[in-house]
Amino acid sequence: MVDTNTKSISLTYLGIKNAKIRYQLSSNDLHQEILRKEQGKASNLGAIAVNTGEFTGRSPKDRFIVKDEITKDKVWWSDINIPFESDKFDGLYNKVIAYLSEKELFVRDSYACADENYKLNIRVVNEYPWSNMFAYNMFLRPTKEELANFSPEWTIINAPGFMANSETDGTRQHNFAILNFTRKIALIGGTGYTGEIKKGIFSALNFILPVYKNTLPMHCSANVGKTGDTAIFFGLSGTGKTTLSTDPNRSLIGDDEHGWTTDNVIFNFEGGCYAKVINLSKENEPEIYGAIKKGAILENVVLDKNGVVDFEDTSITQNTRVSYPIYHIKNIKIPSRGENPKNIFFLTADAFGVLPPISKLTPSQAAYHFISGYTAKVAGTEAGVTEPVPSFSACFGAPFMPLHPTKYAEMLSQKMTTAGVNVWLINTGWSGGKYGVGKRMPLQYTRAMITAVLEGKLGDYTYEDYHIHSVFGVAQPRTCPDVPTELLSPRVTWNNDDAYYKEAFKLSNAFRHNFKKYEKFASEEIRRGGPQRYAF
Repeated sequence: MVDTNTKSISLTYLGIKNAKIRYQLSSNDLHQEILRKEQGKASNLGAIAVNTGEFTGRSPKDRFIVKDEITKDKVWWSDINIPFESDKFDGLYNKVIAYLSEKELFVRDSYACADENYKLNIRVVNEYPWSNMFAYNMFLRPTKEELANFSPEWTIINAPGFMANSETDGTRQHNFAILNFTRKIALIGGTGYTGEIKKGIFSALNFILPVYKNTLPMHCSANVGKTGDTAIFFGLSGTGKTTLSTDPNRSLIGDDEHGWTTDNVIFNFEGGCYAKVINLSKENEPEIYGAIKKGAILENVVLDKNGVVDFEDTSITQNTRVSYPIYHIKNIKIPSRGENPKNIFFLTADAFGVLPPISKLTPSQAAYHFISGYTAKVAGTEAGVTEPVPSFSACFGAPFMPLHPTKYAEMLSQKMTTAGVNVWLINTGWSGGKYGVGKRMPLQYTRAMITAVLEGKLGDYTYEDYHIHSVFGVAQPRTCPDVPTELLSPRVTWNNDDAYYKEAFKLSNAFRHNFKKYEKFASEEIRRGGPQRYAF
């Protein structure tokens, strides 16, 4: 895992002139550069801590795709996939490279996709050393031999200090993240949030793989058991995707972005993990806590004067993060590929507290819930949010999906049928009442439920073993090893049927309202996978 710095490169082919290029610096060298430039601080855990500035998360309304011959008839143009004019891109690109010329730049060659058949070579040009260290952590790292003959296919140009002029540049405001599939460039400016770097390539692959490779891209984590069975975990931010896939008894394939090939191979897009660290503790998440050491980057956390991290302090943002190379986790699959997918978990943090903590889905329900991509926002996460608000993100990753959601859903349904996988809905959210009344489902019980599935202890549906939820129609187990039986029924935990069903109907209505925009694209079978009852 050692970087090599055996050649010098020029960026004049990109239009960048007279730059001082720091090429392929090691993680340790970048750590020292960040400290020397006073762009970060050393924490007590060894990881360096940086502040990403104005933006501490992605800015979806400032993500664009250039509308050209490649994309015009294929991309699902919407408020998620916002079109950008080619000539406006060219003009903005010229301004960015003029801005970067004559600066000290940090350049890294890397690649995405841990399967040789899908490998995508990437060159990353960064204004800041910590952005380049993020790229080292998150993308796959070439060997010395691979670097010797490296030819980039896609280029990421990352200039956090450049501010666009919305009136002349075609952007909404001063920050932007733009994909150009003809020029194969991801152009990012005006924001220091590193997540834009990795999600730019993820978005590109979400177009390239299904359109050209007949391969399903997925916003999911994945791990593999000792018998070779692969498990896939879909989920939005904060639902437990990274936490639950990082299992000491199973080898981690990856925590966020994967492909599923026609040969039933699951492969990681990335070479690292990007985990939320809000309320992180060594006791609850020892593997992730242990990965926070030198080589990792903590983002927007609060340190005391001795460099001690306060993981509960959200004064900068609730979206505190850490990036680290995947080899910081002890139990990983090398290479980052798995076969024989057997179980798929859809993770949701239901703040209404009405979904069962675990339920088994039929194929039609699986397709419906995949297209819906439900989780919930809770009070305090956004201005004006004072009670639970349903949040739907198609395919559990709508902001990164250039094609229509039903395209991905159709591919997933086909693969689920072919591979014979079981699909489970896991509620990592609230039990015994909605947010503010009930309590978050204890992590130990969620882990126990998933372990029971993976060990084959929750079998096929039978009336004796499962109860059909009267509103959502999903099959909830009546018992589960190492989990209190009363926790398996959300209605029982509420101890107030009227209050429970009021919230359940409220959520089922939200599902139906959200799904209206997909109804004309979905089959009757998929439409029947939604809630069975709803309030008028």
